[in-house]
Amino acid sequence: MSATGHDEHGHEDHGHHHKETFITKYIFSQDHKMISKQYLITGLIMGFIGIAMSLLFRMQLAWPGESFPIFEALLGKWAPDGVMDADIYLALVTIHGTIMVFFVLTAGLSGTFSNLLIPLQIGARDMASGFLNMVSYWLFFLSSVIMVISLFVEAGPAAAGWTIYPPLSALPMAQPGSGMGMTLWLVSMAIFIASSLLGSLNYIVTVINLRTKGMSMTRLPLTIWAFFVTAVIGVISFPVLLSAALLLIMDRSFGTSFFLSDIFIQGEVLHYQGGSPVLYEHLFWFLGHPEVYIVILPAMGIVSEVMAVNARKPIFGYRAMIASILAIAFLSTIVWGHHMFISGMNPFLGSVFTFTTLLIAIPSAVKAFNWITTLWKGNLQLNPGMLFSIGMVSTFITGGLTGIILGDSTLDINVHDTYFVVAHFHLVMGISALYGLFAGVYHWFPKMFQGRMMNKNLGYVHFWVTAIGSYGIFFPMHFVGMAGVPRRYYQNTAFPMFDDLTNIQVLMTVFAIITAGVQLVFAYNFIISIFYGKKGPQNPWKANTLEWTTPQEHMHGNWPGAIPHVTRWAYDYSKTYENGEYIIPGQDFVPQNIPLQENEEELNH
Repeated sequence: MSATGHDEHGHEDHGHHHKETFITKYIFSQDHKMISKQYLITGLIMGFIGIAMSLLFRMQLAWPGESFPIFEALLGKWAPDGVMDADIYLALVTIHGTIMVFFVLTAGLSGTFSNLLIPLQIGARDMASGFLNMVSYWLFFLSSVIMVISLFVEAGPAAAGWTIYPPLSALPMAQPGSGMGMTLWLVSMAIFIASSLLGSLNYIVTVINLRTKGMSMTRLPLTIWAFFVTAVIGVISFPVLLSAALLLIMDRSFGTSFFLSDIFIQGEVLHYQGGSPVLYEHLFWFLGHPEVYIVILPAMGIVSEVMAVNARKPIFGYRAMIASILAIAFLSTIVWGHHMFISGMNPFLGSVFTFTTLLIAIPSAVKAFNWITTLWKGNLQLNPGMLFSIGMVSTFITGGLTGIILGDSTLDINVHDTYFVVAHFHLVMGISALYGLFAGVYHWFPKMFQGRMMNKNLGYVHFWVTAIGSYGIFFPMHFVGMAGVPRRYYQNTAFPMFDDLTNIQVLMTVFAIITAGVQLVFAYNFIISIFYGKKGPQNPWKANTLEWTTPQEHMHGNWPGAIPHVTRWAYDYSKTYENGEYIIPGQDFVPQNIPLQENEEELNH
């Protein structure tokens, strides 16, 4: 496919004679805009499954051992007479974590917005390889299907926590959730990793090779920088998780001993010798920690863009924002040991990981201060996308502060494996990344769906209930953790010292049910707006980036004529001459494809 406008026109005319079939347009599509919608809708469906699971185990935590008809309806034999079985509790926690981290926040966020925005914002006709892009989505879809199928196997889904540490994951006979369900989990994740790698390689090549004339790296919107670096981290770290998964499959099915040694079952010693479960922890967290940055960086990029557009101001510290993205990417690969302070690690090594972990707070803080400074004295347009962006800064700061405690090898001893950890990463990674996802959906919805806008008032309801509800769930959770309540226990009735905390558990569960309920408002708004949303102008938010120069009706190749050339960076908002007049009379923004005017200085710092 040629990148010249002329050849593209020929291709376009050709397309009128042979109408695309339903299958080539909507199912096996190679168009990045359609693939981004496929990722988004798949991710949202998986998100609702993950949220539903969290409600089930939240109810069990608030009212341990009580009978609920909904348990029997949904869990069947795992909830005899409506009382949740201990085995299925751990399985629900495991699959909830896996779905939310990988299928919603990794694929749903990166897959959707990298695909939608990279070609549109850099000025490319499509991704470097449309075919690879399609294969990447269908591998993701296949792995989602396998993960959902694993819920229905006889012995139950995988149950070892989302980190699936051995020996529970390495011994098929250890417990019901170590059997077929765990095998399917590993197969699903191996396919997921293949999908993620193909996608990431495509994103990297596209950003490096297909930028339009004038689009230097320092004129890229911060969204593209974030997606680009996210893809690089993925390519570096996902193969390590693949090796861990393959070695686990070897241990489970082929009799090796990579992660097993000196195992006794009912007094009988097994033949495994010489393996180490701590080796698995190293392999897992060498991906697992970069993974949380793979999740949060795209959200940070989206927030930087949405916030600059809606503050009508240039993003503060553009180059510092790029530097902090790069610093986070580098540091993310040398902090994984902070998940393992309690694993018998040498205390000196613990102090090294503490040092690198506290270092990563610096680029994160640079971003937080730059966002706050971008808002400062801005002409704030408080639409739902902007509210979710501001909310993301709030949850990122509050969630990040507790990371300073957890990242310290001595302070971590008290709160390791308690609800304090759960509260920390749900705020800093889960809620923050979801807010980034929501901000992106509200902001780029008209670009995805032919200029239709989502309902603003439903968006406000969605934001405020979600924002208050999220803090209602995860703020009290810190105190439960500081009191010592451990993660992943299906009930704490055996510990009389935790009896006083049941009221807090009930409070968190009530907030969880309300917050989950308001996501249905979002789903309604999303689905109805696709078909009946009111059409906005071509550039509804008055933004500078190239995607708003494309026609609202989707077409093959994005631009009907030549691809626009770029002469400035993406953040010329409220830019004036020395006499105080706007560069373009009567409009407070200058799109990237507008040439520099007389006496105008190019801003880029």
